[in-house]
Amino acid sequence: MKVLKDILYKVSLTSTIGDMERKVSAIVFDSRQVVDDCAFVAVPGTQVDGHNFISKALEMGAKVIVCEKLPETIQEGITYVQVVNSAKALGIMASNFFDNPSEKIKVVAVTGTNGKTTTVTLLHQLFVAMGYSTGLLSTVENKINENVIPATHTTPDAVSVQALLRKMVDAGCSHCFMEASSHAIVQERIAGLKLAGAVFTNITHDHLDYHGTFDEYIKAKKKLFDELPKDAFALVNADDKRGMVMLQNCKAAHQTFALKSSADFKGKVISNTLEGLELDINGKLIWFRLIGAFNAYNLLGVFGVAVLLGEEEEEVLRELSGIRGAKGRFDRITIGGITAIVDYAHTPDALENVLKTINGVRNGNEQLITVVGCGGNRDKTKRPTMAKIAVTESDKAIFTSDNPRFEEPMDILKDMQAGIGPTEIRKTLTIEDRREAIKTAVMLSKKGDIILIAGKGHEDYQEIKGVKHHFDDTEVVSEILNQMTSN
Repeated sequence: MKVLKDILYKVSLTSTIGDMERKVSAIVFDSRQVVDDCAFVAVPGTQVDGHNFISKALEMGAKVIVCEKLPETIQEGITYVQVVNSAKALGIMASNFFDNPSEKIKVVAVTGTNGKTTTVTLLHQLFVAMGYSTGLLSTVENKINENVIPATHTTPDAVSVQALLRKMVDAGCSHCFMEASSHAIVQERIAGLKLAGAVFTNITHDHLDYHGTFDEYIKAKKKLFDELPKDAFALVNADDKRGMVMLQNCKAAHQTFALKSSADFKGKVISNTLEGLELDINGKLIWFRLIGAFNAYNLLGVFGVAVLLGEEEEEVLRELSGIRGAKGRFDRITIGGITAIVDYAHTPDALENVLKTINGVRNGNEQLITVVGCGGNRDKTKRPTMAKIAVTESDKAIFTSDNPRFEEPMDILKDMQAGIGPTEIRKTLTIEDRREAIKTAVMLSKKGDIILIAGKGHEDYQEIKGVKHHFDDTEVVSEILNQMTSN
C-alpha cells in the first residue's frame, strides 16, 4: 500500500477532491483490472476513452480516480485527482509506486523504424556475456537475465514497464535495454523513466496509419531525445539524415555512429558473406556472425552504447563477435542445398535492405524467391511499395497473407498488386494461403537457390479475424524442406 500523495510526486495537478492521505493498493488504467482500494487512471486512448469507465471502476472497488475531466457526479468517500495529462501521470505514478526502479538501474532506450529489436537483443546478450545481470524489453521477449517473460507489445504499458523494472532491480540487474516504439513514446508509456541513454537507429516509411504524416512520425521519435536528462547520452545514426534532427534541443551528451559519415563510432564493411561480416570499427578489424550492412549499423550502435556505459572497447568487440542476434532476424535454414531466410522485414526499407544484402552475397547463378505479405489494419500506403521492391530485387515474388487481422486477405493482396507493372506481373504469383505460398517457393527452388520469407520473423502466429492461429515461418519452411529432401 502506498500513500496517494507520494505516488503523485512530479505529476502536474489541476485540482483534487477528497483524502490525499489515502493508501492505494495498486494503479490501473483498465477498468477490468480494478481491485479494492486501487487508483484508476482514466486515459483517453485511440480506441476507447478511460473516462467512460470511471463509474465501472468505482463499482468494482476503486477509491481514487485520476482523470483529465472530472465526472459530473462526485461520489462521497472517493478521492478525485484532476491532471493535465493522465497518460503521462500514469507513467510517473507507476514509477513512484514501484519506488522509481529506473533510478537504480541503467536503462537505455532504442528507437527507430528498423533495428530496434536486434540492437536491444545484442546489448542484452553482450552485457550478459560480460558478466552483468541484465534486463531486456523487446518485441520478441522480455527477459530478466535468462528468465523469459512473453512480450505482447514492442513497448509494454507504463505500469508493466515499471513493474518489470522493479523485478529487474530486485533480481540484481544493473542494466536494462528496451525498445521504444513511436506509439509508446507518444502514448507516454515511458513517462516516469530515468534513462541513462537513448539510441536512434534510422527512420523510414512506417506507422503513417497512426501518426498521419511522416513529420508527425519523426516528431514522435524526437520526443524521446527532447526529454533526455543532461547526464544521459544520445547516440544517433549520422548516416540517416534525421539523425542530427534528433539531437536538436537535446540536453543529453551528443554521440554518433556511421559507416559513411564521420562519427564518434566509425565503421567500415570489409567483407559481407552469408557466413558473416568483417568490419573495421574505430580502426579494429573484427568478424561478426551477423550479415548485411543493416547489421553493421546495429553492431556499431551496440558498440557505441557499451563504450558510453563505460565498457572497454577490446572486451566489447571480443564478446560481440560471437553473438548471434535476435530470433527472426535474418534466420538462415539450409536443407537439401536450398537456403531459406526468415526475416521480420515488414517495412519497405527493411525489405529492401534484406534483399540487397542477399543480392550482395549471391554468386549470380542461384535463384532468389521472395515470399511476402502485408499486415491488415495497418498503413496501406506501403503495400504497393513493398510489392515493387520484392519484384525488383528478386527473380520471383510470391505475394501472400501476413497477419490480415480484420481485413480480407485478397483486398490486401490487391493493394500490393497495384504496385507492379504489366511487364513485372510475370515474375509474381499471388497465393493467399501462407503455407501454400512457402510450399510453392520450395517447389520452384533447386539446389543452391535462396528463399526469403519476409514479414513475420519471430512471430509464431497468424492473426485472422481477431484470432491468433499458430504459424511459425521457420517451422513451416523447415518441415517442407525436410519433406522434399526425404522424398
